[in-house]
Amino acid sequence: MDIRTYLSQKRDLVDEGMEKYFPKSMDSQTTLHKAVRYSLFAGGKRIRPILSIAAFEAVGGEGDGILPFACGLEMIHTYSLIHDDLPAIDNDDYRRGKPTCHKVFGEAIAILAGDALLTEAFHLMTQPSARASQPGAEGLILELVNEIARAAGLSGMVIGQVMDIESEGKEIDLPTLEYLHTNKTGKMILAAIKVGARLGGARGEALRGLISYGEKIGLAFQIADDILNVEGKADVLGKNTGTDVTRKKATYPGVLGLRESKRRGAELVDRAVDALSLFGPEADPLREIARFVVAREH
Repeated sequence: MDIRTYLSQKRDLVDEGMEKYFPKSMDSQTTLHKAVRYSLFAGGKRIRPILSIAAFEAVGGEGDGILPFACGLEMIHTYSLIHDDLPAIDNDDYRRGKPTCHKVFGEAIAILAGDALLTEAFHLMTQPSARASQPGAEGLILELVNEIARAAGLSGMVIGQVMDIESEGKEIDLPTLEYLHTNKTGKMILAAIKVGARLGGARGEALRGLISYGEKIGLAFQIADDILNVEGKADVLGKNTGTDVTRKKATYPGVLGLRESKRRGAELVDRAVDALSLFGPEADPLREIARFVVAREH
């Protein structure tokens, strides 16, 4: 399959879903709406929502019931990027080739735009139209919202971000680094897989295989990001490179070196693909996304 075509098609699907929730007409309303749309539609791979859709389809899911969750996942991811870029955290001037939200709208509006996206994500995932697309599944929807909240909060992404900040300038061992990145990046990627799989009806061995895939691909994704910060090209990435070294961040190349980091990333991808052995061609998008993760240039 042509993974780039697949990713482009699914990205368009996610963008169309978010456009309905945040229409262009909002631009004329408030600065906050402008800041939200500026960040949400600034580009990006949409990997988390696409993984959710791919998992949903791999287990036979049909219809658009996955879309509110896929869009919600991207909204949470975008909120985290807005806040990461703030002067108090990473102090980045560019994101996806454009000035960061706080550089355009100021720090106060950027903070509030992130707050709004996080809150609106849960609003979207629980609104009546989302529930109507999954009749009789109110209990499951509640469980999935709980899953995403845990992955995004104190037991996941936020604590990972705190560890990332507190590890700057310090020497940490590999288990600590893996724990940091499992929380900072991995848990939201795993949540995307779980949500798609469970909404699609996955149970038993099929669900366990997808969870194993999600655990491995989440860590591989972060390793690839760390490597790109060293070897990537700023004009392709849309942001400055070499910043991890400047800030003395805890990264895989910093702990293991580039060669071992690449080997470990490739090994995780192989193990992620192996975890899908129960599935046939219906899981090919997931297999190709795993390979794309370590081969990407941005």
